[in-house]
Amino acid sequence: MNYNVRGENIEVTPAIREYVEKKIGKLERYFNNTPDANVLVNLKVNNNTSKVEVTIPMQNLVLRAEEENADMYAAIDLINDKLERQIRKHKTKVNRKFRNNLSTTPEAFAFNTEIDEVVDEFEDDTDIEVVRNKRFDLKPMDSEEAILQMNMLGHSFFVYTNADTNTTNVVYRRKDGRYGLIEPS
Repeated sequence: MNYNVRGENIEVTPAIREYVEKKIGKLERYFNNTPDANVLVNLKVNNNTSKVEVTIPMQNLVLRAEEENADMYAAIDLINDKLERQIRKHKTKVNRKFRNNLSTTPEAFAFNTEIDEVVDEFEDDTDIEVVRNKRFDLKPMDSEEAILQMNMLGHSFFVYTNADTNTTNVVYRRKDGRYGLIEPS
């Protein structure tokens, strides 16, 4: 795995870098087709709180987790647990699809399917049920108008057609109260 460890308001010491690589490196056993996965780690320190963000972009999905804690090393431990749960959930989902559709080979997926560590408790968590279906027309507008529409509806996101590019975009409200825009590349 290739590690890119950055620090904001903190110097990334060799000890921290080594600890991150040791902990996240334990996840390497789950990877099958992508042993050279890039691991992006962002370490932040603000007001005696440490925040760790880890992103692992892969071919079929992006693993991402963030954790805050007073202790940087504890946050790294917690984030490792979160990533492992995400991998197990995805692996369980892949195995279920493979059992239901034998025309797909498990090697086509990013995770090593030879490790039998799938716990039955994750079976219940991965059942995804759509409880409501909504249809609406996408009106051409700019992002400012979409934000106004979103706020009027009281939603945390809004899907619309960008009037300039004629593509489907999404605006959303971030945790910090500002707004984000998702658009196709």
